[in-house]
Amino acid sequence: MAAAAYKILTLSVVAAAALTRNRAVTGTGAIPAAGGRCLGFTDTDAVVGQRVSVGALGTVVAEAGAAVAVDALLELDAQGRVIPKNTGVAVGRALGAATAAGQQIEIMPIPN
Repeated sequence: MAAAAYKILTLSVVAAAALTRNRAVTGTGAIPAAGGRCLGFTDTDAVVGQRVSVGALGTVVAEAGAAVAVDALLELDAQGRVIPKNTGVAVGRALGAATAAGQQIEIMPIPN
């Protein structure tokens, strides 16, 4: 089943770095640090200075950085992809599973 998104809040930021679709972004438009906080997940790629929409509440599509099980708490890797929570900030809960990095899954972001 393809990952879907049912957003109830979409915000926008100006990219402070090159951003990749379905990866986390901060409120300042930067790529978050590994294990760090984020505003939400980008809807499209963006170049520096370009405005990009960000899914912040509801469900969003996110790129996995590792295998992820359904219902797992998630944190971020250094590229803004979701991975199973270890020591970082919980940024979401997996609604779908990924068997490897690079796969798209539906998640429910956790405001942080």
